[in-house]
Amino acid sequence: MTDTTLPLGGAASAGDRWSTSTKLAVVSMAVATFALVSAEFLPAGLLTPMAADLGISEGTAGQVVTATASVGAVAALFANVAIGKLNRKTVLVGLSALAIISNIVAAMATDFWILLLGRAGLGIALSGFWSLSAAVVARLVGVNALGRGMSIIFVGVSLATIAAPSIGAVVSDWFGWRTAMAATAGAAAIAMLLQLVSLPSLPAGKGTTLGEIFRLMSRRGVQLGMLAVLLLVTGHFAGFVYVRAFLEQVTQLPATSVAWALLGYGVASVIGNVVGGRMADTNVRVGLIVTGVTLAVATLALLLWGMHSGTAFGFVALWGFAFGTAPIVLQTNLSRAALDALEASGSLMVVCFQVSIAVGAFVGGAIVDGYGVVGTLAFAAVLAASTMVLALLQPRK
Repeated sequence: MTDTTLPLGGAASAGDRWSTSTKLAVVSMAVATFALVSAEFLPAGLLTPMAADLGISEGTAGQVVTATASVGAVAALFANVAIGKLNRKTVLVGLSALAIISNIVAAMATDFWILLLGRAGLGIALSGFWSLSAAVVARLVGVNALGRGMSIIFVGVSLATIAAPSIGAVVSDWFGWRTAMAATAGAAAIAMLLQLVSLPSLPAGKGTTLGEIFRLMSRRGVQLGMLAVLLLVTGHFAGFVYVRAFLEQVTQLPATSVAWALLGYGVASVIGNVVGGRMADTNVRVGLIVTGVTLAVATLALLLWGMHSGTAFGFVALWGFAFGTAPIVLQTNLSRAALDALEASGSLMVVCFQVSIAVGAFVGGAIVDGYGVVGTLAFAAVLAASTMVLALLQPRK
């Protein structure tokens, strides 16, 4: 397998100062993250005009998100096999180029199937990028600073999650949904230029086979790491997809107040990114416990006292903080179990994450239909608490 344990052009430990070139390289990865995730979440703010323009229902238009996630989950398994011994810088630049093309195709789509084709290309770009991200960051800054490096990458995710739906809706109202979609191609172009300029050459080692990826799953640490992702992310998405409904129905907040509560969630998640990076580098096992406890407390407290607006605002923000730490802690936790195969573990991380999103949304919908929105928060709390218990079983790293 590809050996990615040695730093390449970066600091060897979290305490060392990074060179300017290392900082720029990491920032280029963060900008790529922002561009890709913005494109992924953009349809949430464009569904109505996009559906009207293409002559389809809003429910059908919403399937573009499903298409992106589904293609991404499948592509993640084969990403590292397909790229073989290609220089990783070349691959990352190529993935940004694919994102540019995919977003332009989607922006120019004349029917639903062309739109799906563009979104499928985005799914491949997303899965390829995330499969390589931990391995590349480890080579840039060193494995001991992996959490800190990934925290910068995930700031791009948090900012995109906050900005994409709202800004996309505004741009769509002013200039049309196609302009908003095309703007994500521009963001991907900026990311590609930054990668060309700042990333060092990242030659591949021995190629990864699909069999080696599956054999990696036989390791106990990898199994526990994957289970942690499945539990925490499934619980989060089962609950958070319906948090707006909870705030409207239980807390009885008007739309404007809901928007402010979600903004607080987004700001807190950025703070969680920073804290999560520090926890992951210091003691990833403790970081996983803290993340599980915090998410369980936030969702349980909303369930018990969420009818009060002040309490609801506070615990929605705490939820945002917890899930801001989660991807970094989960990624680092899984990576530490496979330091000799970071690219392969990255693929497993993407597959687990995408499956968890799909399962969480499906189970959450079933719970809402059967028990109401409060049921989804109880489910999220149970899975978050289970993640904490699982973390106690993990070896110290």
